[in-house]
Amino acid sequence: MLSILRASDTSIRRRSAWPSVAAMNPPRRRALVGALAGGVLALSGVVAQPWRAWFNRCQALLPEAVAAGEWVRSAWDGVDPAQFLDGHVHLVGTGDSDSGVEVNPQMDSLLHPLQYAQRLFYLNAGCVHDAPGRVDESYVDRLQNLVEGLRPGAKLLLFAFDRFHDLDGRADPQRSSFYTPNAYAQAVAARHPQYFQWAASIHPYRGDSVEALAIAVEGGARAVKWLPPAMGIDPSSKRCDRFYAALAKHGLPLISHAGEEKAAPGGDQPAFGNPLLLRRAMDHGVRVVVAHCASLGSAVDVDRGANAAPLPCFELFARLMGEVRYEKLLFADISALTLRNRSEEVLRTLLERSEWHARLLNGSDYPLPGIVPLILPAEFAARGMLPQSAVAELEVIRHHNPLLFDFVLKRHLSSHGQGFASTIFETRAFFANKPAG
Repeated sequence: MLSILRASDTSIRRRSAWPSVAAMNPPRRRALVGALAGGVLALSGVVAQPWRAWFNRCQALLPEAVAAGEWVRSAWDGVDPAQFLDGHVHLVGTGDSDSGVEVNPQMDSLLHPLQYAQRLFYLNAGCVHDAPGRVDESYVDRLQNLVEGLRPGAKLLLFAFDRFHDLDGRADPQRSSFYTPNAYAQAVAARHPQYFQWAASIHPYRGDSVEALAIAVEGGARAVKWLPPAMGIDPSSKRCDRFYAALAKHGLPLISHAGEEKAAPGGDQPAFGNPLLLRRAMDHGVRVVVAHCASLGSAVDVDRGANAAPLPCFELFARLMGEVRYEKLLFADISALTLRNRSEEVLRTLLERSEWHARLLNGSDYPLPGIVPLILPAEFAARGMLPQSAVAELEVIRHHNPLLFDFVLKRHLSSHGQGFASTIFETRAFFANKPAG
């Protein structure tokens, strides 16, 4: 096992992002804790708790009694681990390994407390090593450890993330929250093929977008990832047409965020999160995966005109799911649905609409499941959506393996007796390239 994971739980906690903060001088520490409080409140709306409860303890080997216990064992019932592919995993870092990863300087400045808080929570959730030159490597090390804590054959789909680009296709790092190059995601997956596959991220306004897609396909990319509000992509623009045609030719699905964006605000184009704008891609024959089922925020109902009243993005997504012409083209992932800023009604709808389950795909949105205040199993138990007896073990699992925590939690959620179908968690075949015939 890799060096960071050979360590005892105690040493892993000592190496994580939080202890380096604890060692700060008192004035700076007080300023930072205030920033963290503001950030976590903005992210999740959580009522203040003792600050230590906010952070993942980054423990390693899951206790055998829990690993072999009822809740983990029954979560895997009916799910083939060889077909398990977590289809929504962010590959992040600081670029300290010459990976080419870039992070907006605002995320490293207390002058921007929300972005600063987000960065520290992401690093803690990813249990990174705080020694200089070890952030990128230890994030990947931790991911390998987490996959090994699933079942043999399980894999993760790692996301690259392109920069914001203007209308002329020029990259603008100042408006980019972060950047993870395709080459880095490809290299990580190539080094560890037993654990990872990868998704490219290519801005369609780039002059070389079609050529970049061909290179990504040759390098084994399984999908393309977009976050339109942050990247400055209007999915309904004719600027995307060349790229859509190439995507359809290569058979790669497009995983596109829809709904309000909280985690990467740099591009500041909220209207581009409207799920109805993705029709243009599907009209070109592209399989589209709507990330998070468009479960947050509102958007203009453009079907009724540019000046129509906004409707919940989830309602617009549901309209698309009901359109027969998109039955074989429109899909969605269930990442982030358990976050505290998501609607209980939306989650219940997705659990109960079993006719949609063949078009839903599992994704964790890692590292978010490792951010403790964002997901509280006890709240689901209080709503009658999770057995109360599962709560304590889920909390233990979270601090050892957030990926397993996300999976076990989703497998045991239910609404009026209906849970997510096991097929939602067998997504490997969907991401096999299927060139248009």
